[in-house]
Amino acid sequence: MSGAEKFVCVTGASGYVASWLVKLLLQRGYTVKATVRDPNDPKKTQHLLALDGAKERLHLLKAELLEEGCFDSIVDGCHGVFHTASPVIFSATDPQAEIIDPAVKGTLNVLKSCAKVPSIKRVVMTASVASVLYNGKPLTPDVVVDETWFSDSRFCKENKLWYMASKTLAEEAAWRFAEDNMINLVVLNPGFVTGPLLQPALNSTSEIILALTKGECATPSFRFVDIRDVAYAHIQAFEIPSATGRYCLVQRHVQFPEILKTLNELYPTLGLKEKYEDHEKPLERVFQISQEKSKSLGFSFIPWEYVPVTICHCRLQDCISSIWVLVDNFRFAV
Repeated sequence: MSGAEKFVCVTGASGYVASWLVKLLLQRGYTVKATVRDPNDPKKTQHLLALDGAKERLHLLKAELLEEGCFDSIVDGCHGVFHTASPVIFSATDPQAEIIDPAVKGTLNVLKSCAKVPSIKRVVMTASVASVLYNGKPLTPDVVVDETWFSDSRFCKENKLWYMASKTLAEEAAWRFAEDNMINLVVLNPGFVTGPLLQPALNSTSEIILALTKGECATPSFRFVDIRDVAYAHIQAFEIPSATGRYCLVQRHVQFPEILKTLNELYPTLGLKEKYEDHEKPLERVFQISQEKSKSLGFSFIPWEYVPVTICHCRLQDCISSIWVLVDNFRFAV
């Protein structure tokens, strides 16, 4: 790909996945049109403007997911679009208005703009395993989930799984629109994304990690994938001509007791020993998510045990909190 063909757009650029994606795109010589809700908010943009290459090749542009046509001028002239913008909210007073509509209508708004631009070779969309797993099928230890699995939006709504419903409906809408309008669409379905933060404030997944450091968790297991793998997979999905369809991105399924035990070994001052001992029992076998197709994107997953530790000091509920992200060979380092 020549330099003249390296113009791309990243929606929701201040987000966790998008920030890393912008970083890697700039490193690879791309010129990036990055959309944010407020380009003048330093809390949302300073970490992007500080990236290597940002001064020369990063353009921050204002866009609202639900503003019809606002992406028309932004994607004009681009050769690729990475659509990452979508609300990551797990509860809401009005789930339809706060979670589902921005995800579905926002996705269609971006794709409608893309359909008007002949130079766009491919759209890469960030979905989630949330649009893969939630269909009511038994997830027994002998089950291997792959890209042929789709969540059932009706099942999600009946069980008040609003975030899962939003990701499922948005992906379904994207596939229908792409087929009807001959858009070359590739969708990535990452699991629980964790790893180093670029932005200064906590994101939703980091808040869950903070809860883990307190020994608080309502989820029996996590499907981990490193943020750098997710960002790199986006670029590979755009650059590899044969990339097609969906890609599940999960490095490993890790159960809560194992996470607590590792946290205690890393950071004994958290006082988690009694909490993980309360949960200590033989770990049950769990279902697996296939890596066969994702590895065709040309990378090996970073193991969750070896993801570098990141300590992010930030204000949360008027106190400074240390956020554990993951492990570097079982050594704790700042």
